[in-house]
Amino acid sequence: MDERYALPGALVRDRSVTVPLHWSADDGEGIDVFVRELVHPDTRDRELPLLLFLQGGPGGKSPRPTRGGWLPRALQDFRVVLLDQRGTGRSSRITAATMARFPDARSAAEHLLAFRADSIVADAEHVRAALYGGRRWTTLGQSYGGFVTLSYLSRAPHGLERCLVTGGLPALEPDARELYRRTYPRVAGKVRRFYEWYPHDVARAAAVADRLAAAPVRLPDGDVLSVRRLQTVGQVLGTQAGAEELHWLLEEALDEGSPSGLSDTFLDQVARRTSFWDNPLYAALHESIYASGPGATAWAAEAERTPAFDSDVRPLPFTGEMVYPWMFDEIASLRPFGPAAHALAAREDLPELYDPTRLAANEVPVDAAVYFDDMYVDAELSLETAAAVGNVRTWVTNEYEHDGLRTGDVLGRLLDLRSR
Repeated sequence: MDERYALPGALVRDRSVTVPLHWSADDGEGIDVFVRELVHPDTRDRELPLLLFLQGGPGGKSPRPTRGGWLPRALQDFRVVLLDQRGTGRSSRITAATMARFPDARSAAEHLLAFRADSIVADAEHVRAALYGGRRWTTLGQSYGGFVTLSYLSRAPHGLERCLVTGGLPALEPDARELYRRTYPRVAGKVRRFYEWYPHDVARAAAVADRLAAAPVRLPDGDVLSVRRLQTVGQVLGTQAGAEELHWLLEEALDEGSPSGLSDTFLDQVARRTSFWDNPLYAALHESIYASGPGATAWAAEAERTPAFDSDVRPLPFTGEMVYPWMFDEIASLRPFGPAAHALAAREDLPELYDPTRLAANEVPVDAAVYFDDMYVDAELSLETAAAVGNVRTWVTNEYEHDGLRTGDVLGRLLDLRSR
């Protein structure tokens, strides 16, 4: 497949390559990986450097180009490569039907392990060799893309010209429970500030939670909306406009004319924000990204959740970027992934993702934006990693939230770091 067309401000080329499902085993099983390349019309004939975007996630497809965001800045200097990470988007997407093929939880979990960062790096190296003649490229890793970046630097630094990371320097010795010990208090702080900004939402959120606790309320897809599922919409509070989004959601929540007392608009929006139909791999793999080597994650977010986040607490405490075991029972899109997710959470020997020795000796320039108030990735752990990896420069800022790459000129600031 090789398709070419134009978008406003960019010429596009879509291609697909076949790669092994298991890079470490010659079992003949293959999957497709989708690659979208963009170049500005004015520079189409120039030999531009390559910029590979490593998407957040896990389980996130590459962004579909629209006007605005970081892409116009990138196209000033680069030919941009957008990779749908394996299992997402147009890259042999994993669905409920995929999981139904496996006879037991162990084999399903083994399949999911083929979609972690080490395999994404191997895919990228194959794309670099097969489609770009082995030319080195710069990577831009957003959030989980920064995790993939450190795996790339650990496994194939020869393919990298420079690495840019936005809100995504992980701990080199990942410990999921330690991460949540740090991020739960930050979530609580974001929730307190939200209620300070929008005091009327204290009563609104409490009224919604009380109605959900009193009698079953179904979402448009048939799932029953529990209070604890409602609490997960607080994940949005880690983004630049998150508080406003949550406020507008609650503003239209109550409808005395409906049987449940909740508006169809509200239930539709909650379903869209919490259903995972578009990215079930995010939930299925989420805690495993905080595991490298021995030690099970053992549902760390659930283990570290304190009574302060109980569903009967008022003001209602929202939660953040946490995945809980009950989600695989309550959420229709995740039920087929449940056995595999539980098996992954119990697994004691996940493959190691990082090579601390190689990273300490790293010579590839790495420039990273660390968001001081990041609700998802702990800034202190990120700075510890920056100190342990060679040739890293950091820009620590509280100007932006976790989505600063999309909402501000973060890419431009990072590109300029080496010129200062």
